[in-house]
Amino acid sequence: IHGHRMLAVHDGFEGLAHGKVRSPGERGPPPHQAQPGRFHPPRTLPKKYFEEIGANISNFGIHGLIIIGGFEAFTGSLELMEGRTKYEELCIPLCIIPATVSNNVPGSDFSIGADTALNTITTTCDRIKQSAAGTKRRVFIIETMGGFCGYLATMAGLAGGADAAYIYEDHFNIHDLQVNVEHLTEKMKTTVKRGLILRNERCNENYTTDFIYNLYSEEGKG
Repeated sequence: IHGHRMLAVHDGFEGLAHGKVRSPGERGPPPHQAQPGRFHPPRTLPKKYFEEIGANISNFGIHGLIIIGGFEAFTGSLELMEGRTKYEELCIPLCIIPATVSNNVPGSDFSIGADTALNTITTTCDRIKQSAAGTKRRVFIIETMGGFCGYLATMAGLAGGADAAYIYEDHFNIHDLQVNVEHLTEKMKTTVKRGLILRNERCNENYTTDFIYNLYSEEGKG
């Protein structure tokens, strides 16, 4: 950016607290190790590091922070704002760039990674349905990512023509599951003898993917 000196912070807020700040392209200690092809920086929030973060902001001459991340980045920025009352070094501009497949950053409509994840799930659903085109009486249950946000399961369900999508925001109970089972039972009597169910990974701690699978398997025996 013209007129500004850019710095890169490795390992999130924890890295900022420990001084893992480098100029772009500068060689330094290796960042947090992750699986090949993946980058998972620590999701430590900054509240317990206010003093260290404030000191490094001053030491490195940082006059603004661009924070790239998901809900934790949003929560961390709020904590930094709360810390301004005690640490004046934190009184600098903050900017969050939403980057999470969950698409759950408050105040944003879309986040980096969400569209790719949604297209991947939709393509997977289409391939599963295509592979089962010649089979009968089969129900596919797909668990999606997204944390407590049902965006991926909802949109993929609409795009893939799912019979049901279970998400955290829309509370459901055993009666709702029974209605869905009865719907698929009637559907199997038609020419389309297959079903597609999507479940958000955090939609319900009791109605797990295994539970739903076992329920549909048992009810489908008739």
